[in-house]
Formats: sequence, C-alpha cells, structure tokens
Amino acid sequence: MKQKINLLIVFSVVALIVLTTVQCYLVKTAYDYKVAEFHAQIKNEIAQITNNYSDIDSVLVSKKEALYKDLSEKYIQGKNNKIDVKKGILGNDYQDILTQRIKLKFERDLPNFKIDFAIVLNKFILYKNAKKADTIFSEKPFIQNRLYGNLASLNHAFLVRNYVGTTNGTFENQNYNLLTEDSMYVSVIDWEMIILRRMTFILILSLFSIATLISLFVIAIKALIKQKKVSDVKTDFINNITHELKTPLATLGISTKILEQKNIRDNDENFNSIVNTISRQNNRLQSLIDQVMANSLAENELELQKEKIKTEDFLLSIVNDFKITFPKIDIKTDFQTQETILVLDKFHLTTAFLNVLENAVKYGSNQITVKTRILENQFAISFEDDGIGIAKNKQSLLFDKFYRVEQGNLHNTKGLGLGLYYVNQIVKAHQGSINVVSDLGKGTQFTILLKV
Repeated sequence: MKQKINLLIVFSVVALIVLTTVQCYLVKTAYDYKVAEFHAQIKNEIAQITNNYSDIDSVLVSKKEALYKDLSEKYIQGKNNKIDVKKGILGNDYQDILTQRIKLKFERDLPNFKIDFAIVLNKFILYKNAKKADTIFSEKPFIQNRLYGNLASLNHAFLVRNYVGTTNGTFENQNYNLLTEDSMYVSVIDWEMIILRRMTFILILSLFSIATLISLFVIAIKALIKQKKVSDVKTDFINNITHELKTPLATLGISTKILEQKNIRDNDENFNSIVNTISRQNNRLQSLIDQVMANSLAENELELQKEKIKTEDFLLSIVNDFKITFPKIDIKTDFQTQETILVLDKFHLTTAFLNVLENAVKYGSNQITVKTRILENQFAISFEDDGIGIAKNKQSLLFDKFYRVEQGNLHNTKGLGLGLYYVNQIVKAHQGSINVVSDLGKGTQFTILLKV
C-alpha cells in the first residue's frame, strides 16, 4: 500500500511538472508574439513620422551633405585617408543639435512612449568613373558609428528602418558618386513592463491554472495520506480491541469449563470464586463496549448533566479514589485556589481526570501532582508526572482517536487509544481546552482550562 502511494505521488509530481512546463511554454510563446507585435507597432509608427529624417531641418541636412562632399573630394585629392574620413563623419559639430530635434519629434508624435534612439552609419562608399568603387568603410551596425541619438547600446534595441543616400559630384573634371547607408534603432524604455501589462489577463489565467493544479495535487495527496492513516488506525484499533477482548473471553471460557466440573459445583467457595471471576470479566467486556460507544460521539453530541460543584473538593475526591486504586503511586495536590464554584458534569469529568491519571501510571510515573490556579480568567487544572515523557513530534497526535504513543514500532502499553481522545471531547463539551507540555525523560504536564 505504501509503495503504491509513493508511486502515485511520483507519477503525480511528474505529471504536474509536465503540465507546468507546457503552461510556461505557452506563456513564453505568447510573450514572444506580444514582443514581435509591439516591435511591429513601434516600427510602423516611427516609420510614419521619420520615413526620412531630413525633413527635420533642411539646413542641417545641407550641412551634412556639404560635409560628405568635402570629405570625399579631399579623399580623392589624397589629403586625407579612410580613418580621417570616418572621424570627420562621426565627429561633426551638429550631432547634438540634430539629436535634440529628433528627440523632440518623438516626444511630440509618440507621447505614450519614452524612446531612446540611435542613427548609425553602416556604409560610406565612393565611386569614381575611372576606377572601381572605393569603400571608405562598410561595417555591421555598431553603436560606435552613431551619427545621432542617445542610445548607449544596440543590444536591446530593434531596427526601425534603413536609409540609403546617394550623392553625385564632379571634382577636377572627374565625376564621382557617393553611396551612404544608415540605420535607425530605437529602444522603448520599460518596454518589458508595457508588454507584461498587455499580457496581464494571460498571466493571471496561467498563474491561476498552475496554482489550481498545485492545490488540487496537494489536496489529493493529503486526502490519500489521510486515507492511508485512517486505514492504519482502523487496522491498529481492530488489533488492539481484539487483544483487549481476548483476555476476558479466554478467562470466561476457562471459567465455564471449570464450572462443568462437579467437584467445583459442590464446593460453594470455589463455585462463588468462579462466578465472581465470570462477573468481573463480564463487567470488563461491558466496560470495553461502553468505552468504544462513548468515544464514538463528538463533543457536541454528548449529553452533559451539569451542576454547581466545589471544584477543589471534587478534585480531592478523585485523588483519594485514585490513591485507593494505586496505593504505590505518590500523588499530591497543590491547590492555589479555594472554594471555586463551577458548573460541570461530575460523571464525565471524573472519568476524564482518571484517564489522565491512569495514563501517567501507564507511562512510568511514580509521582503525580495535581495543581489548580487561575490563569487568564480561567480555572486551570494541571496534572504533572515524572514519567517517560512524550516526544515533541508525537504531542500533536495525543488527542486523536485510537492514537497511542509508540516506542519504535511497538506499543508497550495496553489500551484502545481512546482515553485522551475522550478527555479532549469532554473538555471541549465544557467549552474548555487542554494542552500538553512534555520532554522525553522529563515527565509530562497536562493542563485543562475551564471557564470560571
């Protein structure tokens, strides 16, 4: 049974991981689609307003064309080299002005987005009629070749458009053509948050689905473990009750056979002794049956016969009766209250308190102290013993029906596991509470709190 449960848990965990992975993949796919859609939207909107950024300022564009012409003619003359041309292009004195103009255009035409941009020069190729093309430089887009803009890196930017420009000129009766190519890259600040906001419904639905799957898995596993525990408790109870019933039944069987002997029947003393034995074992059987029946009721189903009693006198009478039954046990009282009147059910509470005391004896106590005090406006009754104590991980189970403290895998004490359960039910029926403090080898203290 345990192996089947473990296999079921393993398969369930694997299934949960697979379903969660599939869900995450679907969310990632939706995210990638939203990113592509967002990029397309920004690209289209920017392309509409900057299809050719030369409309920003014709004077500045004229200066750029004049610069290109001057650098080209000096290169043809041999007055500068490729490095000088590149420095002259990238280090012109109107970069900052044009950057501000383009930035203001973005802010005006796209007020819903905060945009960083960069226009980088990719190619600067000079064609002379008598010679082959002379490539001043032709590179992949690098942020180092930035003409305008304030973008620090192209890593998280996306391409909006490429612009190819051509210039024709004549120098010293020699015609030449200039081909330039630049690209515009933009990066929308906090674009990830914009996409996540657009995916809010999908994310909430996905998280809810995953949380639901995990919750159902946890509930199912808990139910399975609880069912297994109930099954174990049921088996344990059947074994315990069978063991408890065997002794009186065996005694009754032997006593019956003895009574069949004529010499026993003729001897009044022996006959009466056997009859008394049968009577005691019959009472014991009846007591076991009554105990099982009484503990089948919940605290709200118990019929209490409450009456006003002097609690200290009531406890003292229980202690005196206990002394008669267990004369070897040193039981003391430490009453820090006097003449406290409570409305209680004497019958059920007598049985409950005796169960606590008898439990102490079962688990090795030689000395027991019964204390009373007022604690937070409640009447507190404490039963302290010097027994073997209870492990911390067992204490929360003490008041469960049919539970008995184990030593390893063996129960070293007899019983049905109903004593403390019954105590808890009776205390709850009185709107009280019970708690336990214990350490292995240091004894145990049960404290019962009742309304004053």
